[in-house]
Amino acid sequence: MTEALLHARKKHVAVLMGGWSAEREVSLVSGAGVAKALEEEGYRVTAIDVQRDLGGLMQALASPRPDVVFNALHGRGGEDGTIQGVLEFLGLPYTHSGVQAAAIAMDKAMTKRVLETVGIRSPKGMVLSRGEITGGTHPMPAPYIVKPVDEGSTVGVTLVREGQNSPVGDDGSFGGTFGERVLVEEFIPGRELTVGVMGDRALAVTEIVFQAQVYDYTAKYSAGHAVHTIPAAVPEAVAEEAKRVAVLAHHTLGCRGVSRSDFRWDDGRPGTDGLYFLEINNQPGMTPLSLVPEQAAHVGITYGALVGWLVENAACQLA
Repeated sequence: MTEALLHARKKHVAVLMGGWSAEREVSLVSGAGVAKALEEEGYRVTAIDVQRDLGGLMQALASPRPDVVFNALHGRGGEDGTIQGVLEFLGLPYTHSGVQAAAIAMDKAMTKRVLETVGIRSPKGMVLSRGEITGGTHPMPAPYIVKPVDEGSTVGVTLVREGQNSPVGDDGSFGGTFGERVLVEEFIPGRELTVGVMGDRALAVTEIVFQAQVYDYTAKYSAGHAVHTIPAAVPEAVAEEAKRVAVLAHHTLGCRGVSRSDFRWDDGRPGTDGLYFLEINNQPGMTPLSLVPEQAAHVGITYGALVGWLVENAACQLA
């Protein structure tokens, strides 16, 4: 091991996990896995369970001050530009995307509008308020998808089928699940594909087969609810187009580190005509069931090497 590498391995890394979003439990699992792997790679690690307490967080990051922050937070507050702004203020290099890219990527409707400018096609959709979607008439012919504009991990994704009386029943739980704005999109039949991007490189194309009607939070994070096929058994042209679009989305939004783009592929249409971009995750999960670590392993990158690469490529614009 070279002297430079030995020096790098002595870096002190603070791993932020937990948070206060609907994805807190997933973040805790991601963070624990990251912390363990970094320690095994020779880094000095401090794990911080982030609460909605800015003073407490700043105190935890002040003594001892880390060299790098590994952001293992998910959802609101963690991957929407909020925590990134705090770390920029403190001048601490951190993993994954910066403030602007994180904020845009977390807003699915904004992401669609930005990516349309570079020719990336997504399902037709509209943003509606809570009042417009609950208990009223259908906003578009069923089947269609209703999902929160700014939640990750497919939290609250609902498939509205033909014959369903109303879009979403207002049973009192809607606000806690969806928030005040929702994205309504046409349902694309076919298959679920996802592509991880690491820097300038598309890692692989994975097909996800799940038991539920949609690839929801349970299917994503509960063992036995989804099967990952890597590489996906799709035509080469479809795989290459999915990779191209994933890299283009990553760079167009200004993402940093790793990201993961999700697609639907209508295999009943010719060539790549049935491939639709759904959304981008600028801070993919790092749990044992997570897709990006699985894709990295498929191309020969160990979990430890992946998290180490993220640490070594951490940045801060104001540092």
